[in-house]
Amino acid sequence: MSKDRYIRLERISAWCGVVLLVGFIAAFGAGHLLTPVDPDMSATDLVAFLHDHRTGILWCTVIMVLAVPFEYPYVVVTSLQMKRVEGGWGLLSMIQLTTGVVAPLGFFFPLAILSAAAYRPEIHSPDVLSAMTDTFNLMLVGNACIFVLQVWSIGYTAFIDHREKQVFPRWYGWLSIVLGVLLIPGAFVFVVHSGPFAWNGLLANVIPSLTYFVWKIATPYVLLKAIKSEEQEPTEQAEAAPATV
Repeated sequence: MSKDRYIRLERISAWCGVVLLVGFIAAFGAGHLLTPVDPDMSATDLVAFLHDHRTGILWCTVIMVLAVPFEYPYVVVTSLQMKRVEGGWGLLSMIQLTTGVVAPLGFFFPLAILSAAAYRPEIHSPDVLSAMTDTFNLMLVGNACIFVLQVWSIGYTAFIDHREKQVFPRWYGWLSIVLGVLLIPGAFVFVVHSGPFAWNGLLANVIPSLTYFVWKIATPYVLLKAIKSEEQEPTEQAEAAPATV
């Protein structure tokens, strides 16, 4: 494969991150899921929620099924850029790749369960629908902390890169480290029903979600900059090399 074609594929993979972000917003907006339901909502109110937003929830899952595959080229190109820092496939790039590959399941499986509840809510008891809705919220928010090592591995890569033109800037490294820290409170949604650590709470949901969206905007940006520097490297090296007689 030619260098130009390879760089073009890398750029397309970086833009997949933008496709993901747009898909997430469109999907969760359509399903009225941008704001989580209250963990203490009664079974009757949950059934009403599923009936009222049935179509939106089902289309939310459809959009996510179509958007989530774009995560894979996006994750791979991130590890390829990390590989430049490590001088080959290393611990950090492999951690990011392996954790990133399973990341789409953290969205699809919870949404599939919620869609199963909304698909035919009239045939299930309120208790069953409540349990399925609880499973959706607990998995969606609680499982997010699994990917702490993914974002930390990217952040640490920015700190060990001492070249003149860094692959990832230091500010992005700090953003990744902060996001990883903010994902940790999600682990506590399984033991609380209210407050900042609940699945709709400030620490478990609101702040991590906002930071995640900032990170999802920043990552394609820094990837495109990194790919541009990769494209220029051979030219810069050739210009810097001494002339031979």
